[in-house]
Amino acid sequence: MDSRTTAIALTAAALLALTACSSSDDDAAPASDSGTPVAEPTVSVPAEHENDDLQAAIAVYTASYFSGDADTAYGMLSKRCQGTTTPADYKAVLAEAAADYGPDHQATDVHAKVSGTRAQVSYKVSGLPKFDQQGQPWALEGDAWRYDAC
Repeated sequence: MDSRTTAIALTAAALLALTACSSSDDDAAPASDSGTPVAEPTVSVPAEHENDDLQAAIAVYTASYFSGDADTAYGMLSKRCQGTTTPADYKAVLAEAAADYGPDHQATDVHAKVSGTRAQVSYKVSGLPKFDQQGQPWALEGDAWRYDAC
């Protein structure tokens, strides 16, 4: 993993840890700059897969996708998906997504159905409901979850 990928992964993990560990006396949902409530990240993963970092992989992949970080996002594709596109073609797709939507879209309300090395993941993409996912396939390859929806 290069330093940029490591930095993104550590940032995602830190944000997830802060979200999980924070508490408040205020029961109201946090508000964005516009005053609209912001969805809190949640995850539902079977206990036997809690430490597989599936939520972190989804957070990193989503962040890299919308920021146009093709090196990180392409590296998170399953071997099968990498075989369906070239790094240059994938970079063009991500550059367009970054230009069209910008980088500030996190995965929230993550729920996974895991069976062995396969997962079906549902989550929301903050600010972009048209990118919300239902049953998106992910594959555990080695010790890392990989995007497998190609």
